[in-house]
Amino acid sequence: MVVSLNRFFVFSVFLGLVSVVQANEAGPAQEQLHMKVQRICPVSGLELGAHGPPVKVVVGEHQQEVYLCCKACMERQIDPAHWATIHQNIATAQRICPVMKHPLPEKASWQIIKGRVVFVCCPPCLEKIAKNPDSHLKQIDDLYSESLVAAAGS
Repeated sequence: MVVSLNRFFVFSVFLGLVSVVQANEAGPAQEQLHMKVQRICPVSGLELGAHGPPVKVVVGEHQQEVYLCCKACMERQIDPAHWATIHQNIATAQRICPVMKHPLPEKASWQIIKGRVVFVCCPPCLEKIAKNPDSHLKQIDDLYSESLVAAAGS
């Protein structure tokens, strides 16, 4: 599925119907990185960690991994405005197409790959990522780290 970042889309998902993900092979450092990039809960809009340790869940038909601020949010509906903010946070932190190494355009294409939102400059890049997803996801994590360091320094 390729969707413009600027299009308004709504997930009417009740989190009570999604699965909670246990710690996986990604490891705690990678989990922390993804939480820092996401920044807010898709349900409450509160900063992750505001109500204790965030809870990792999988939502939607494409199985996107996302973090909630607390277990109570598992029984509530995702707020479309918060969902859009999270996608914008991820695009801002990624900022570069992992295939072409160009800045992401305003209307970047995206897809869920191995549970993660991946932004690219154009749809053909999604096909290239599908051939070697782990390498590209590692590049994206490196971009996230660079963005967080730059933001902390400003």
